[in-house]
Amino acid sequence: MDVSTRKLRYFVAVAEELHFSRAAARLYVAQQAMSKQIRELEESVGTTLLRRTTRSVSLTPAGELFLTAAREALAVLDAGVLASQQEGRRLGGTLRLGFMIGAALELTTPITSAFADRYPGVRVELREYGFSDPSSGLADGSADLALLRLPVQVKDLHFERLFEEPLMLMLPAGHRLASRSSVSVSEILDEPLAIGRSADTMWRDFWTLADHRSHAATVVRETSSQTEELEVVASGVACAITVAGAARYTAHPRVRYVPISDAGGAVLGIGWREPNELVDRFIDVAREVRDSSPELLALIECSTPPPSFP
Repeated sequence: MDVSTRKLRYFVAVAEELHFSRAAARLYVAQQAMSKQIRELEESVGTTLLRRTTRSVSLTPAGELFLTAAREALAVLDAGVLASQQEGRRLGGTLRLGFMIGAALELTTPITSAFADRYPGVRVELREYGFSDPSSGLADGSADLALLRLPVQVKDLHFERLFEEPLMLMLPAGHRLASRSSVSVSEILDEPLAIGRSADTMWRDFWTLADHRSHAATVVRETSSQTEELEVVASGVACAITVAGAARYTAHPRVRYVPISDAGGAVLGIGWREPNELVDRFIDVAREVRDSSPELLALIECSTPPPSFP
């Protein structure tokens, strides 16, 4: 039997209050939701724990026994959580977190804030890297871990996926495809491209759609930053392959972002090479934030660009 701690806490509250409304108010939940959880708990246990009438709530003999066990189980769990939190507060040191423009988008602040709350003695040193280092400091060891997009050429890379962003075509506002709601890969293979100035061939191949080509891409400009790439595109010199987050973070009056319907997506996550206690703790926090943020993930993984400039 696998019983959630939420159900145990609901049961203990009802058992102590002997009143569903007071128990629900005590835990700041809806009475209907609490009643449903208690019924599911009784089904899991296989016996009735509470007698309910229109006027009263009381414990059955089985409920009395289960209340003792539930209190003990929650006390042990709460003590373990408290001990872990106290240990976390004793952690100290500096964690060097590398990232490129946008970092982890809307997940960045929730992750770093949650880590700071849990481990106030650890200083997270944020370091931004340009297109010349898609590994965001992992390749040369200047970062302990990094928010990065695959693929990158990094030896002994470990990776925790956070989300996958749709690919977009960034193009001049006057381009023939600028008013389209989406484009296919075959429609853009002959477009001149701007690409980040990097020696990482895996990274360059991905951002020129090399896997979809029978011939090399026409790269007319190499850029060192997102800002430079944006202005190159705005000038009409080239297009660029980017991600959906760029449309939210780097809107420009002379640039449009159009989803690429059949190019797949870019996976962003946390990369590291040498695990240590601080790295492990940060990754644990990032996983928790990711798994508890479905609304943010839905926003990030959406391919619909925001309204364009007139």
